[in-house]
Amino acid sequence: MEVILKEDIEKLGHRGDIVKVAEGYGRNYLLPRKKAIEANRANKTVIEQMKAAAVRKSAKEKTESEALAKQLNELQLTFERKVGEKDHLFGSVTSADIASALEGKGYSIDRRKIHLDDPLKSLGEFHVPVKLHREVTAHVKVTVGREGGEAQT
Repeated sequence: MEVILKEDIEKLGHRGDIVKVAEGYGRNYLLPRKKAIEANRANKTVIEQMKAAAVRKSAKEKTESEALAKQLNELQLTFERKVGEKDHLFGSVTSADIASALEGKGYSIDRRKIHLDDPLKSLGEFHVPVKLHREVTAHVKVTVGREGGEAQT
């Protein structure tokens, strides 16, 4: 089945692209969630207007994302967790934790834009990438420390 994407979808394509997808994926996921429209003759004529609008929207989003990235690059988040033997954390710091901490600082970032390969399960300082736009990625400094700031014995 061929569909025209209405937004960027990772590992599939960008807004305005015509892509071939499995019948079930298109009918059960992309079309009902309005992430794509069916690629028929009438829709293919509209695609050029859609692409021009997408270019304008993408340029605007990119400039906004670059400004936000500058702010996020200077930001530092600190998390305190309980620690066991050999500095092993009880629990971890996940992308949802980072998103809620950013929300507390006044930044509304979706947790899916925070790219952690695995949750942070050790003490230390980490630079976590936040993909704000397909061409703009910010790095937030995340520090994981001991709960209560207790010194190691």
